[in-house]
Amino acid sequence: MKTTRLLHILHQQLEELRTRVAPLAHYATLSARFDRHLFKTRSTLLQACVDEAQAHYDELCQAVERRQLPQVAWLAEHLSAQIEAITRETASWTLRGWDNGAAGITKWQRKRLQHQEFERRLIEMKAQRVQQHAQATSLTDQQRLAREIDAFTGRIERCHRALADIEGVLARLTR
Repeated sequence: MKTTRLLHILHQQLEELRTRVAPLAHYATLSARFDRHLFKTRSTLLQACVDEAQAHYDELCQAVERRQLPQVAWLAEHLSAQIEAITRETASWTLRGWDNGAAGITKWQRKRLQHQEFERRLIEMKAQRVQQHAQATSLTDQQRLAREIDAFTGRIERCHRALADIEGVLARLTR
């Protein structure tokens, strides 16, 4: 009974975490996000960390079925630590100082991180406007919100182009 409840709670936490991480999932950082003892992945993407946590959850479910109590205890503790770490990272994303790297490349990596943050915020603002547009009752509000949605779409496209340009510069610099 307790194990089933624990698995259910951990599953719910993983699902909530997955939705909270979604806007940030594919943004890279220059340095590692977490200690190697907590996450084995070498990727600096949050999505890789969420995937690793999901794999630990799957292992935990299998260990419960096989009644491997020491492994169940370790995996449950480790998985809860991973979930807590990812939760803290998503909450403090905007507070994270731009990572430091090599002098020549650092400028472009910082630009990439800044543009990724701009893109994330633009996507959030556009989603808010789309939601407001769906709930708007007057024609003038609908028209104003439609113009704002179009403006955000254009800004997001320009941000994508800028990110592609930055990625190109970084690719040339790292050859």
